[in-house]
Amino acid sequence: MHRLTIALLAALDAAIAAAVGLVVLLAPLTLLWVLAFGLSAEWGSLWPISAALWQFGHGVPVQVVIPDEVILAVGIPEQGARFALSLPPLAILLFSLLFAARSGRRAAVAGDGAAGIAGGLAVFAAISVGVALTGRSGELRTELWAAILLPTVIYLAGLLFGAIRHAWSEGDGGIIDRVHDVVDGWGDWSPVPAESLRGAAVAVMALVGAGGIAVVISILLRGGEVIALFQAARVDALGAFMLTLVHLAYLPTMIIWAISWLAGPGFAVGVGTALSPAGTQLGVLPGLPVLGLLPQDSSTWMLVSVLVPLGAGALAGWMIRSRLVWEGTGAALWPRAAIALGIAAVTAGVAALAAVLASGSIGPGRLAEVGPNPGALALAIGIEVLIGAGILLLTPRHRDELAEERTDRWLEEMRASDTPVD
Repeated sequence: MHRLTIALLAALDAAIAAAVGLVVLLAPLTLLWVLAFGLSAEWGSLWPISAALWQFGHGVPVQVVIPDEVILAVGIPEQGARFALSLPPLAILLFSLLFAARSGRRAAVAGDGAAGIAGGLAVFAAISVGVALTGRSGELRTELWAAILLPTVIYLAGLLFGAIRHAWSEGDGGIIDRVHDVVDGWGDWSPVPAESLRGAAVAVMALVGAGGIAVVISILLRGGEVIALFQAARVDALGAFMLTLVHLAYLPTMIIWAISWLAGPGFAVGVGTALSPAGTQLGVLPGLPVLGLLPQDSSTWMLVSVLVPLGAGALAGWMIRSRLVWEGTGAALWPRAAIALGIAAVTAGVAALAAVLASGSIGPGRLAEVGPNPGALALAIGIEVLIGAGILLLTPRHRDELAEERTDRWLEEMRASDTPVD
C-alpha cells in the first residue's frame, strides 16, 4: 500500500478515536442538559464541560472552581469551593490506547508503520490542541500543556505498541529486523527479551482477570449497600443512569484497586485510610454508591489472597517453559532465571504505572489521597510474580518431559523428511 494512503488511513483512525471519545461524553451530557434546562437553555457551557471531561479521561488533572454565587446559594464551605480532580476514568484512556494500538498494527501490516504513526499522531495531536483551545472554562480548569500533551502521548504509546509488536513478530525490513538479528545471535540468551515480555503479558492478563472476578464477587456480596446508597442519593431515573455511566467509566480503576488489595498493599480512600487483607481502617466516606463495594472489615485468613499474584506468575512461568521446551531454546539455568526476573520486572512496572493512573484526588480535604501506592504495589507484585514464575521456570526438568520433547522432535523431523509416520 502507498505510504500516503497508509498515513491517511491512520489519520482517519485517529479522528474516529477522538470523535468517539468526545461523542460518548457529549451525548449523555446533552440529554441531561435538555431534560434539566430545556431547549431554550444556554448551550455555551456544554462544550467546555465535555472537553474538560475528555481531557480528564486521558489523565489531565482538572481544577474545579465553584463560582461565588453558587457558594452563597448552596452554602458550600469555602475550603470546598476549590479542589483538584486527578483520578481519571480509565475507560476513556483505555479506549484511546487500544484504538491506537489497532491503528498502529494496521499500518505495520500495510507495510509502513512509520507513516501510519506519523499520520495518526499528527491528527490526534491537532484534535487535542483544538479541544484544549476551544474548551477553556472558568469552572473546570486544566493546564494547557497537559491538555495537549497527555492525550497525544497516550495515543502515541498505543500506535508504537501496535506497530512494534507486529514488526517484531512478522518483520519490517528495517530497524526492528536488525535488532531481532542481534538478539538472535545471543545463543541460549536470545529468548530472554521476547519471552520476558510474553510472560509478563500473561501475568498481567491473569491479574486483570483476577481483579475483575474480585469486583464481581464484591458486587454479589455487597450489592445491597450499593443499592442503599443509590436510594440515599435521592436521584431520579436520569440521575441514576448518569451515576451508572460514571461507575462504568471507573470500572478499570476499581479492577486495579482490587488487584492491589489481592497483592497485599491495598489502597486508600482518603487521607489516613487503608484497605488491605491485613486490616481495614476507614473514616467517614462520601455517599458515592460505588464505595459501598468496599470491605468494612478484614481478617488474617484474607492474606491468602497473595496466592493470586503467585498463581499469575506460575501461569506465566508454565506457559513460557512450555514454549522453551517446544522450541528447544533457553535450556540452561541462567537464561531461565533471567526470564523469570524479566517477567517479574515488567509486570511490576506495569503495576506501578497502573497504580499511578488509578490514584489521585476525587475531592477536597481527605479525598485528596485516593488509590494504591505505586511503589508498594510494584514491589509486592514483583516479588510475588517472581516467586511463581521462578518455581515453574527453574525446577529441574522431569525425565517424562525430556522423553516427550525427544518424541516431539522425532515426529517433526519425520514429517519434514516426508517419511511415513505411524
